[in-house]
Amino acid sequence: MELAHRDITYCKNVGAKRADILRSELGVCTAMDLLRQYPYKYIDRSRFYRIAELDDEDTYVQIVGEITEWHTIGIGKAQRLSATFFDGTHQCELVWFKGVQYVKLQRGVKYLLFGKPSRFNHIYNFVHPELTPWDKVTPEMTQGLEPYYNTTEKMKRIGLNSKALRSIIVEMLPEIKKGVPDTIGADVLQKYRLMSLTDALISVHFPKDTLSMQNARARFKFEELFFIQLQILRQMKRRELNPGFSMPIVGTRFHTLYKCLPFELTNAQKRVIHEIHDDLKSGKQMNRLLQGDVGSGKTLVALLCCLLAVDNGYQTCIMAPTEILANQHYETLKTFLKPLGDTVHVSLLTGSISAKNRIPIHNGLMNGTIHILIGTHALLEDAVQWKNLGLVIIDEQHRFGVAQRAKLWTKNQTPPHILVMTATPIPRTLAMTVYGDLQVSVIDELPPGRKPVQTIHYSLQRRAQVYSFVRKQIQDGRQVYVVYPLIKESEKMDLQDLQNGFNELCEAFPEYKISMVHGQMKAADKDLQMQRFASGETQILVATTVIEVGVNVPNASVMIIQNAERFGLSQLHQLRGRVGRGADQSFCILLTDNELTSDTRKRMDIMVATNDGFRIAEADLQLRGPGDLEGTMQSGTPFDLHIANLATDGQLLTLARQAAMEILEKDPLLEDEMNRIYKHRLDILRISQSYNWGEIS
Repeated sequence: MELAHRDITYCKNVGAKRADILRSELGVCTAMDLLRQYPYKYIDRSRFYRIAELDDEDTYVQIVGEITEWHTIGIGKAQRLSATFFDGTHQCELVWFKGVQYVKLQRGVKYLLFGKPSRFNHIYNFVHPELTPWDKVTPEMTQGLEPYYNTTEKMKRIGLNSKALRSIIVEMLPEIKKGVPDTIGADVLQKYRLMSLTDALISVHFPKDTLSMQNARARFKFEELFFIQLQILRQMKRRELNPGFSMPIVGTRFHTLYKCLPFELTNAQKRVIHEIHDDLKSGKQMNRLLQGDVGSGKTLVALLCCLLAVDNGYQTCIMAPTEILANQHYETLKTFLKPLGDTVHVSLLTGSISAKNRIPIHNGLMNGTIHILIGTHALLEDAVQWKNLGLVIIDEQHRFGVAQRAKLWTKNQTPPHILVMTATPIPRTLAMTVYGDLQVSVIDELPPGRKPVQTIHYSLQRRAQVYSFVRKQIQDGRQVYVVYPLIKESEKMDLQDLQNGFNELCEAFPEYKISMVHGQMKAADKDLQMQRFASGETQILVATTVIEVGVNVPNASVMIIQNAERFGLSQLHQLRGRVGRGADQSFCILLTDNELTSDTRKRMDIMVATNDGFRIAEADLQLRGPGDLEGTMQSGTPFDLHIANLATDGQLLTLARQAAMEILEKDPLLEDEMNRIYKHRLDILRISQSYNWGEIS
């Protein structure tokens, strides 16, 4: 029976009990599933060390020598065994805290010591080392790279540690060598110089040298990314056949607003509008992602796209994640639309609008008198029905759940055009994976006249100097944000909380008015405080990250972020984007503890060095990995990467996407005989699940 179909229970050294644990802990059901559990690290067993050569940077080493003496200390569970190991010139200490009764030592016996050294009282010691009598050392133990596999505590409790997994895989080696059916066609293997599956399985689990191991891992990374891209692009090809509303007219409303704008659009805004209009008039459903750094003018682009739809007889909606942002969009659009008079009717629907006031909104949507509806999750309610919804725009879309976003598509028999927007720049590799089946537009240019925000990093001890600077800014007529990471004190984290910060600022600036906003406030109270700040009634706004997205106060020129070390790069960049929205020079001050980790210091240095959101997003991906990026992967992704890393494997991802595109260009449905292996593999991987990820992103 092929390895791909052999139940893991019947593999040597497994059995029913171990098989159950492998299924529940690792999802391993077959022999091939286990072979697809790639080592997470390798240790070079070909090198032998002397104790005199040891260094504090060493991870695992092996030394040949003898035990000269040993003794036990304590009794019962507190008992430990200590031994002295001598390599002929120097000695070190070996210590066992567990299983002392099973450790059998002999004098005059040559041993191979393997373990991780650490220094204590100027002497190197090894805790729970592997100690093997030299006459029992096999060639495999001292040759090449030894793989280490991920395990869980539950696995270890029944003896399924890394060494046990390796012993199971060793038993499969003869069968692997006979040849394993490949999952990638010979033409692709040859063109991209990839190992065959048989050679890669041998080299990833039993590498003869570093190069063969790296080549094997590259093949598996390519394969993983290739099938993700194949599925993403296949969905895109299918959706290109979906009919969509045709919107060819660039009408009176669009032209009137365009001519009345008090400023010239940037070239990036013009380019993006052309890209979107090409989609709207194509007769195919648009699914497009619009990326634009903070302050790049995405809202105006969204409004002009709404007018393209309205001029063609369709209704549109803009959905925002918070009432603050929805209200701000509503006020911004009403201001822009004044030159159009009564020819465009805009309404606002949020959770705080009463049932009585919703009735005319529902009626206006049904009879078509409302052209543009702006709202929050309230737009998803069953009672909200449309006469002719043609375009849906979702702002900061990652803040909505998959099922929530999908409800909008059911408002029409023919799905509307979809434009999703984000002010969180998405690294190229992440965009190619999470949003790989969307067309992407980027506004990569700020409006003229905007001065880059000057970012400064200070320790918390310089708070008095910062307060002097704040007072000068307020005296000059400016306003100030002060952001805290917490609402209430936490005993676990030594951070100043929001309420204490508010009280301190009131004492430091008794002559000024201060507002406070956080996520636990009632919407009406939050809006009131925001309006007071926006109108200039208060000079300082103390807040949590609730003001991260969408708040627009051009007069605010200073952003102070307390305990900035507690924020990720993308979040810091979003917060910084709340200032620098007017003509005056603006400042972002990052206050941190003196004691910082190297990664945290790198984050602060990057923030000080650049205002480029895309550079920051790439740096964030490198520092934190794709699983933690603010505003992207936290909302979930349909793809689990087992060996590839989007932070480091961008070049392989590009090649994998290229290979997938070449195949689908010739055979979109994967029906050719030579491409059926890909279709079969996709069925096994079940990548598509039950969602069309492009349509609901």
